[in-house]
Amino acid sequence: MADDPPVAGRASRTAVFVVPGSAAGERLDVFLAEQDGLDLTRSAIQRLIRSHRVWVNGRTARPSRRLEPGEEVVIELPEPAPSGVVPEALPLDVVYEDPDVVVLNKPRGWVVHPAPGHPQGTLANALLARYPEMEGVGGPGRPGIVHRLDRDTTGLLVVARSPLAYRELVRQIKERRVHREYLALVRGWPEVREGTVEAPIGRHPADRTRMTVLTTGGRPARTHFAVVEQVGRYTLLRCWLDTGRTHQIRVHLAFIGLPVAGDPVYGGRRAQGELGLKGQALHATRLAFAHPRDGRPMDFTVPPPADFLAALERARAGAEG
Repeated sequence: MADDPPVAGRASRTAVFVVPGSAAGERLDVFLAEQDGLDLTRSAIQRLIRSHRVWVNGRTARPSRRLEPGEEVVIELPEPAPSGVVPEALPLDVVYEDPDVVVLNKPRGWVVHPAPGHPQGTLANALLARYPEMEGVGGPGRPGIVHRLDRDTTGLLVVARSPLAYRELVRQIKERRVHREYLALVRGWPEVREGTVEAPIGRHPADRTRMTVLTTGGRPARTHFAVVEQVGRYTLLRCWLDTGRTHQIRVHLAFIGLPVAGDPVYGGRRAQGELGLKGQALHATRLAFAHPRDGRPMDFTVPPPADFLAALERARAGAEG
């Protein structure tokens, strides 16, 4: 019967709450959405209520049911959906970890999550081996992943270990409250010491593997940059984002005539082996966000990897290979 709450041993996971006086008159769905232990969105809770998986004093109720102090609310929780990612014990450079988040320093050559052509050996495979509780956190095939770095872009990345962290980090990114700062070694000199590139980005009409600036259509994108150092025929830039489109920094810098050194996609023919690089000289050097559970400021920095620094020295010396 729909009015019978789950009994011990029958449901895989249940949670029980007693309504405090402070929640008197609160809607059932709102009350449950505010419970940290559930880590469920209000819409997900409404679906559970409508499918008769929530009971108030032993009876099912509507999402709009107003609660009274002392009432007992029981919710039967769904099992996390499997990610389909196979755990692989691969080395991870962990900068910070706690029960909710992990901050990583991603090396060059790592794909963030499985995709066509890269079914394994990805960051997601390694994460699931080290943090099995991430299974079912986030989207299918992307356990804990809230943002990405390109395969050959190095540096800081935050992932979620809990549903609460995933939900809150995604919200911060959407509201542009996550600060992501990069170092980019580019070919050429900018016309200004500081500037902003604001141009919509979308798929290249002739090559769907590439992104490009579009005169019509595309998604709004904004990249800020500032000169750190001019080195020979190159410039070291500090870049930060207001949006997070695919290949955004690489596309925007190439668009203004400053392709990232070593970029095999947007750097032209000269990028092959440029300054001894095996990929673009783009490094996510700083990452700042509010902790998803308690809101405390989190701010991390890591220096560029050895090959980036070696390329910078070659540029200073005026060499190109």
